[in-house]
Amino acid sequence: MTDFSPDDLADLLAFHLEAGVDVAIGEEPVDRFAESAAAARARAAAFAAGGERGNGAAARPSAQPARPAPRAAAPVAPGGMMAAQPPDVAEMAAREAARSAENLEALRTILEGFDGCPLKRTATRLVFADGNPQARIMFVGEAPGRDEDVQGLPFVGRSGRLLDLMLAAIGLDRTSAYIANVIPWRPPGNRTPTPQETAICLPFIRRQIELADPDILVCLGGPSAQTLLGTKEGITKLRGQVVSYETGQRTIAALATFHPAYLLRTPLGKRLVWRDLLAIEALLAKGGHREGG
Repeated sequence: MTDFSPDDLADLLAFHLEAGVDVAIGEEPVDRFAESAAAARARAAAFAAGGERGNGAAARPSAQPARPAPRAAAPVAPGGMMAAQPPDVAEMAAREAARSAENLEALRTILEGFDGCPLKRTATRLVFADGNPQARIMFVGEAPGRDEDVQGLPFVGRSGRLLDLMLAAIGLDRTSAYIANVIPWRPPGNRTPTPQETAICLPFIRRQIELADPDILVCLGGPSAQTLLGTKEGITKLRGQVVSYETGQRTIAALATFHPAYLLRTPLGKRLVWRDLLAIEALLAKGGHREGG
């Protein structure tokens, strides 16, 4: 017996399903090539037998006209949902859909109806945002975890509790901050989102930032910072630096810091995050807005 909980087993099955493993494997190896050869021999034997019954003549055509081949059904994903679109088509659809959102509520509705990202098939629900969309500061992580997937809110597990403490350290809470993720659906098994999944979701988080229009953007963790700030630098080099982010309407101050999940694994990082929090507090004190590039 294993020590896996039912949730762990469900995550494992979802991970394999997302990876394309949808065929049960037997206890003994099966030579599929040998099976194909045997089927070909059986077809040849049946054809030969039919020829002998016809005394060498060609088989007579059936009295009934041949039925047209059925049209291929549209691809259906496990669970009865339509299969995801090709990545390039999905990215284009995401850009057009995000651009059409006139406000945050409309963007949420669009995301709930968007089927271009395969992560939606395995996630429990959309994790759109939490906090105050009118706040001057917005925090963006990478993707939801299991607790977030269950509740439909970002940062509600252990990482969320630590984020709440980080906010409180500079006089903020969820009524004075807006919180979201680059990816709004939980990847199965909490795996890292693929570059294609990130590219499909990117127009939506960019539009979300544009519509929220904060004074300060805080990227939580390296993946969020690299995606939103367009850099390949690691979080250790990126953190603490105030840079410019273009919302499409204006230029705002952006800063990266360690993700709370990293701090749970590496408590020594809290010392550096404290410096970042002080920098965020200073930006809030002076308005947070940066002109120019």
